Amino acid sequence: MIISKQAYKIIVLLSFLLCGSFAFSQNNKQKQLESRRQELRREIQKINELRAENKSKEKSQLSLIEDFNYKINVLSNLIKVTNQQANLLTRQINSNQKKISSLRNELKQLKEDYAAMVVKSYKSKNQQSRIMFLLSSNDFKQAYKRLQYIKQYSDHQKQQGETIKAKTVELQETNANLLKQQEDKKILIAENRVVQKTLEAERKQHQTLMVSIKNNLSLYASQIKQKQREANRIDREINRLIKAAIAKSNKKAGKTTSSKRFALTAEEKVLASNFISNKGKLPWPVEKGFVRLGYGTQPHPIDRSLTIKSNGVRIATEKGAKVRAVFDGEVSEILKMKNVNPIVMIRHGNYLTLYRNLAQVYVKKGDKVRTKQVIGEVFTNPSSGETILSFTLSKGTSTENPASWIYKM
Repeated sequence: MIISKQAYKIIVLLSFLLCGSFAFSQNNKQKQLESRRQELRREIQKINELRAENKSKEKSQLSLIEDFNYKINVLSNLIKVTNQQANLLTRQINSNQKKISSLRNELKQLKEDYAAMVVKSYKSKNQQSRIMFLLSSNDFKQAYKRLQYIKQYSDHQKQQGETIKAKTVELQETNANLLKQQEDKKILIAENRVVQKTLEAERKQHQTLMVSIKNNLSLYASQIKQKQREANRIDREINRLIKAAIAKSNKKAGKTTSSKRFALTAEEKVLASNFISNKGKLPWPVEKGFVRLGYGTQPHPIDRSLTIKSNGVRIATEKGAKVRAVFDGEVSEILKMKNVNPIVMIRHGNYLTLYRNLAQVYVKKGDKVRTKQVIGEVFTNPSSGETILSFTLSKGTSTENPASWIYKM
């Protein structure tokens, strides 16, 4: 059966689109996993750098447990993502092996068919059967149709030759991809073994530390509760300040002062809209660092019966780290409380960002700030060497998870 050029093109195009769509989907997934794997590796590097920086400092047992928990979590995620990559590569390898087998069979059949056509064509030429085939026609119309058939047969022969060339190239490319995928898989497996050993070592140190802590759990439980009470006191004061800012703004606009929302001017509405449109794309409040404590209510890593209520995130960073505004806005308040390092509150329309535990503040109340503008420096604990920024984001008095707003937090 001779396939017309148009039909052949349609078949090839459909095959290309189906295979291409599947390959694109697989490659896209692999790129996403590789991007995530590199993020986790950078996160581990940050943790190791900060650990090395504070190696000479005596950290509290609570801080050490938080560090171990966080690194164990990141290492576990790295192993999980790497396994997903390896599994995806296994599926791609299996798919390519099947494709190679199919291509070889197809190529073999094409070559056999092509050889048969060449032999038949050669015999036809020797016997001058083509001329006789035309001359034996009953009329001109039949001769024309026979001439078209001969031409179509010749075109099909050329087409078969081109198909063989294309299939040979495809087979070579698939073989090259297969070899690369097998090599990539070996590298991932080797890397995962190293990460697994690191994870085991971290878990052993964590367990040793937990045994030491459990011997005096009541003392640590008391410290945990005290820290939570202090955090709650600060949160209450912040909440009071936010309510006061809302009442002041609404009074100025001639609105009810009891509202939980800011009465916005036209300019503030634009600012709030721009802030919302940048959700998930806001810069980090520090240039380097990682989230050591996430947002929300969660069990304490030492005593699971106790909970931590976190209205924001705690970011571990380097000594002398500068604090940056995450978006354009106005400094609404600089809060100073007894035994608490300064807190800067910036308003972005009806949204607020708060930067806590600062050693120095470079702005004052009423200042207009721009995205990434340095507003202060994070406080470094002289005894532990820890440099922790607490960052909160809220809409009016309702806090929101910063991880949903900050880029790749």
